Amino acid sequence: MAKRKVNIKPKPGRQPKPERRSGWSRFFHFIVLPPVRRIILLVIIISVLFWQWSTLTSWAASIRDSTLELFGWGIALIAIAVIIIMGLIWRRQLSALARRWKLYQWNKWLGGIAFILVVWGTLAFFRLGGSFGQNIIGYPDFIGALRLLGLAVIGIILVAPGACLRLVVSSISWVGEQLKKRPAPRPVTYAAPATAERPISTPPTIPQEHAAKETEAVTPVLTPTPSQQELRQVAQEVWKKYGESPALVTVDGWKLPPIDILDSAPEIEFGQADNMQRARLIEDALASYGVEAKVVQINAGPTVTQFGVEPGWDRRMKEIKERDKDGNVKVRLEEVSKTRVKVERITSLANDLALALAASSIRIEAPVPGKSVVGIEVPNTISGLVSLRGVIETSVFQKIEAKSKLCLALGKGAGGEAIAADLSRMPHLLIAGATGSGKTVCLNSIICCLLLHNSPNEVRFIMIDPKRVELTSFNSIPHLATPVIVDTNKALGTLRWLNKEMDKRYQKLATAGARNIEGYNRNKLGDERFPYLILVIDELADLMMAGFDEVEHTLCRLAQLARATGIHLIVATQRPSVDVVTGLIKANFPTRVSFAVTSQVDSRTILDMGGAEKLLGRGDMLYMPTEAAKPKRLQGCYVSDAETERLVYFWGSQRREEAASLRIEEFALPLTSARGGGFPEDPLLDAAKQLAQEHKHISTSYLQRRLHIGYPRAARLMEQLEEEEIKREEQT
Repeated sequence: MAKRKVNIKPKPGRQPKPERRSGWSRFFHFIVLPPVRRIILLVIIISVLFWQWSTLTSWAASIRDSTLELFGWGIALIAIAVIIIMGLIWRRQLSALARRWKLYQWNKWLGGIAFILVVWGTLAFFRLGGSFGQNIIGYPDFIGALRLLGLAVIGIILVAPGACLRLVVSSISWVGEQLKKRPAPRPVTYAAPATAERPISTPPTIPQEHAAKETEAVTPVLTPTPSQQELRQVAQEVWKKYGESPALVTVDGWKLPPIDILDSAPEIEFGQADNMQRARLIEDALASYGVEAKVVQINAGPTVTQFGVEPGWDRRMKEIKERDKDGNVKVRLEEVSKTRVKVERITSLANDLALALAASSIRIEAPVPGKSVVGIEVPNTISGLVSLRGVIETSVFQKIEAKSKLCLALGKGAGGEAIAADLSRMPHLLIAGATGSGKTVCLNSIICCLLLHNSPNEVRFIMIDPKRVELTSFNSIPHLATPVIVDTNKALGTLRWLNKEMDKRYQKLATAGARNIEGYNRNKLGDERFPYLILVIDELADLMMAGFDEVEHTLCRLAQLARATGIHLIVATQRPSVDVVTGLIKANFPTRVSFAVTSQVDSRTILDMGGAEKLLGRGDMLYMPTEAAKPKRLQGCYVSDAETERLVYFWGSQRREEAASLRIEEFALPLTSARGGGFPEDPLLDAAKQLAQEHKHISTSYLQRRLHIGYPRAARLMEQLEEEEIKREEQT
């Protein structure tokens, strides 16, 4: 039988005897101890070095000689660079440097490399740069010195590009001033061209060489009125300078103006160091209020700079108490959860950020459309000028201009990008803003942009200027369907005629089987083509006070139906209140531009949201296209009086008699209404007459109830019935 093993437990209170180890096990246990292993490894390394000492020394000497022959004393520069990189790695700043690629100026790093190559080449002149230094200079002669000088210039340009550009510009301007030191020509004061309908009242200066003198204060009493002969002479000078070039584009016998007729404004470069400092101020200010955020984008514009702020994390921490080996209690924070910082926490700190940045006002766009950042727009210390020519020459404008004849150059965005739009797609534009905010300059730039690319056979203007001084400078261009309208009654008659012209065009489109003006003009030539009609109203509030119901009704009908017939409206007002910009007008003008306004109520009236009250003025605007959910901040194009007058002279010098005959015969506008009361005949007048015959006594409220109309229309019907009754009694 197999023996059973019995486990004998030790008695309580007695410890089992430790197992005895053999001598070899104790020896191996002693060897594997960490101090003993280190001593053995050190002995082995010393033995190998002592054994192969001669071989190692000869190998090190050959490496040293080959390295010195290749690099020379430039090996010290390499060692310094390696030490800097090792320091960044040791401080764990290399990854942060790679993540913030866009915020660091790598041109300065490249400039530093260029300076290192200059030092290395200088060592090669004294035979201390090795073969690498010899390759840098080629030969230690004059050509090698020129190479080093070129590298030094490249390094200076890379390190300080803005200062180098300013130095070059100032040098060129100084050379130009030295070349132009000659007796100044006799100053001549000119005026804008005038037609028989408008006398000359203001004497502007046209030649570009006298443009600097236009800003000088001139006493109106001492300025003589120029004669027609002087005006013709100035027009001939402008035409001789710009109109006789063989490279001009000719359309239907009309020469289009060259782009050189506009002035080009120099672009201002903003210091990157200032923007980096303001970015750090934004991060520190947000962090001081407990908002973790990081500036990841800096877009410098002509007027404002947009800082793209990426919201950080809102972390919840938990305290954990632990005891160390000595029994001391230590508190450790452990992250429990984290969530993104809400956008509302950043937008609520707008005033605090303005205080930290010492800015007059800032605008926060949360979020930026198409980007996962919050845009903080801070005004620049120096505002740049956006010229019309600078926007027209961009690829953005050229792409739209190739597809449409009604391309408009609006300005540049907060990031410096050019913004252009197609008027035929808007299809109407509503502009609002306080006095002096830039509405008239915007209208002038839009008109000049259309004049640059369209002949009178393609685009015709109808301009209404109740202020009599803003649009009257365009009186002599052949594009006008009628001279600039300054009378309110004539403006109302113009709106009625434009309404009838739209109906006539629709009848012709239906007869030709075309859906819009593009399809109708495709197979037409010459005078059979429909020109685009652009109605420009400089002040809508004055027209609304003259005839509220009629103006609102006519504008809404034109805005709803006139797009297919090639009629487009550009309406501006300085009073964006609900009694001027009504709900019907806003609904039919989806594309809007708002300049600086006085209150948030006006901003909500024109844009349905606030923000326009924080604009800076002088062309700073919010552009809200049809397809956008939020407005975009722009700096509008600026067109000087000299540029406008050159364009007017250029067009006024071409076929004046023929253009005038076309304007009078084809676009004769009715100046007054057919009725003596100033209102057209109401379609419900016959129904009102029938009610008057059926009942002896009728009132305005009775007509309002029976005809289902408003009180103003019913009152006008009663006035017309009373006038006809008076005329009938006088005849009898």
